[in-house]
Amino acid sequence: MNDEVRVRIAPSPTGPLHIGTAHTALFNWLFARKKSGKFVLRIEDTDKVRSSEQSALDITAGLSWLGIDWDEGPERTEPFGPYKQSERLHIYQEYAEKLIKGKKAYYCYCTAEELEKERQAQMAKKLPPKYSGRCRNLAEEEIAKFKAEGRKPSIRFIVEGKIVKFTDLVKGKIEFDTGLFGDFVIMKSNGIPTFMFAGAIDDFLMKITHVIRGEDHLSNTPRQLLLAAALDFSSPEYGHLPLILNPDRTKLSKRKNPTSITADFRDKGYLPAAMINFLVLMGWSPEIEQETWGLEELINEFDLTEVGKSPSVFDQKKLDYLNGFYIRKMSLGELAKQGQPFFEKAGFGQKKDQILVALSLVQERLKNLSEIPEQIEFFFKAPADFQDILAARGSSKEKTKEALAQSLKYLTEENDFGRDSLEQLLRALAAKINLSSGEVLWPIRVALTGKAASPGTFEVLEAMGKEESLKRIKNALDMLK
Repeated sequence: MNDEVRVRIAPSPTGPLHIGTAHTALFNWLFARKKSGKFVLRIEDTDKVRSSEQSALDITAGLSWLGIDWDEGPERTEPFGPYKQSERLHIYQEYAEKLIKGKKAYYCYCTAEELEKERQAQMAKKLPPKYSGRCRNLAEEEIAKFKAEGRKPSIRFIVEGKIVKFTDLVKGKIEFDTGLFGDFVIMKSNGIPTFMFAGAIDDFLMKITHVIRGEDHLSNTPRQLLLAAALDFSSPEYGHLPLILNPDRTKLSKRKNPTSITADFRDKGYLPAAMINFLVLMGWSPEIEQETWGLEELINEFDLTEVGKSPSVFDQKKLDYLNGFYIRKMSLGELAKQGQPFFEKAGFGQKKDQILVALSLVQERLKNLSEIPEQIEFFFKAPADFQDILAARGSSKEKTKEALAQSLKYLTEENDFGRDSLEQLLRALAAKINLSSGEVLWPIRVALTGKAASPGTFEVLEAMGKEESLKRIKNALDMLK
């Protein structure tokens, strides 16, 4: 075993970077950085039908956006590459043949139909489905017959009944009875290795010391330990992270949930810092009570022994809270820079000075950057129809008209459009005309923004300026008349 810690993340490029994969990548990355080790990105692209270069690019883009860098990966071949499994097929074939020569594996000529029939028969008898081993000791005549039929064999690894024990870095001592799963396929009939076989070989050749992955891979570990022993490989240490579940305790699925780091989070205005904090606190329970962490802090404090054994629940409210927290920490300039793709798409991109003013009004209210266009739209476009909103507070139409008319009059005469002066003026006006502050301020706010939820009246008046504010109040009054 190497003295240097070496870990890896090995995603399949069959879709965008999944939040579960990002979660696993982060824990591996933190472990490697804490131990001054190496973090390896390996692409498991042997599924030729579902794999794509676009998905591979999305994976690397998503990791980079999160701030998770790698020391070795698909853009290079040294020192243990290539790092794409599709470029390593000859290596897997070589080791498969070695197992066959050592009588530790054999060719299996069973068809998919025969295997399914066997599985159904076992299930009917309430037995756990596993391969019967029918091809383990085929006679030469049978092999010749299958070849004549044009059957292309897979290769199965021979499993002798035994108990496999190992100490999981997260879950502690684990035991598996190999008699429950039988001989398993290591090379498919099309010459493609299975996940377990390729992974065991790559982990050894790439000198991986620790395999930290989701607990859905826990059942693969005894098989990979058996393979390593049969090939005279040293085995890495294994640690299995708890899964991420929906609030209803069902498994988080890309078919039903927002799970793409790029499409569902980055492109919808979530920030890397928020995502990192959200991900790391799903599973890791540090001794230090702290709400948010920087990357360097995480590297210093992260400890795999503090990872829990129970599944974590995806809490959208927690993510929104964290994202809002980091948005509020930004300078206006940085917020404008980060939000640029969103307000440019909305057509506000040429109004840079006004955007900074508008952002200052809504920054405290934002949960993600994609909300910016809707939140600041009123600043660039006068509201058209808002009578339903005006009526929502229950004040009479006559009181609303009186409030707007008197506000228009007094605001026209006011020269100081600072927030404090405006507040003093309008509250005094409300008392003078025997209306509550709300009966005066609510119509003004709706007249300015056209929204039921918006920044405060005084803040909007000050930011919008006297000329535009008076124009909008007059327009609202004309509508009511």
